[in-house]
This record gives sequence, C-alpha cells and structure tokens, in this order.
Amino acid sequence: MHISALFLQTAQSTPATDAVAAPIFSYLPIVLFLIVAAAFPGVALLVLKAIRPSVYDSKKMMPYECGIDPIKDARERFSVRFYIIAMLFLIFDVETVFLLPWAIAFDRLAVFGLVEMLIFVGILAVGYYYAWRKGVLSWA
Repeated sequence: MHISALFLQTAQSTPATDAVAAPIFSYLPIVLFLIVAAAFPGVALLVLKAIRPSVYDSKKMMPYECGIDPIKDARERFSVRFYIIAMLFLIFDVETVFLLPWAIAFDRLAVFGLVEMLIFVGILAVGYYYAWRKGVLSWA
C-alpha cells in the first residue's frame, strides 16, 4: 500500500473504526478482574480481623489433631511399622499409576497388552500377598 493510500484511509475514519483502533480498551475487563482479585483477599482479611474474637480460652489454644486430646510429647518416635506401611503404600500406589497408560491405549494393544497387564497385576498381587503374609500390613 502506498503512503498516500494509508493517509486517505486514516483521514476517512469513522467513530466505529476509532473504537477498533484503540485496542487498549479491550484489556479493561482483564484489568478490572485483576483489581477485584487482588482486593478481595485483603478486604476479606480486614473484615474478618474486625469481627473475630480477640481473646481465646485455654481450650482454643491447645494443639489439636483428629479430635484426640494431646497426652504425650509431639516429638514422640513412631514405630518402624509406620514407615514400612508408608513405603509399601507408595510402592503399590506408584505401580498402579502404570495402569493409566494401559487403559488409554487398551484398544491398540489388543491381546498382547491384556496379557502384559495381567502379568503386571499378577506380580503386584504376589508382592501384596507376600507383605500380608509377613505381617507387614498389621498395625499392632
């Protein structure tokens, strides 16, 4: 396009094309959303600070976990069984994550994929049975 054609095109602009020519106004809803999103937590915290009680009783200041009153020190040692069960959970949980790709590609894998997954689940079942028979999963 020639420079004279550009000059003529801009000289003949209408109010409708002026609104399109200012793209900064299209960001106005985003800016308003960001302002509200930034102000809401602050306003909520200020309102809650104004209406909350300022003095707590002794029960409110006690440590709380699962509805059980604390009777021992918080730095008590855990049994080794706790860690063994946690590790077994992680191992079996991570192993079962491998079922997702198989389920997604099940139609393409056909019988080969089914046999492979049955072997995989069989190995998991044998490991679970072994841990169960050794008494690792009993908490007491």
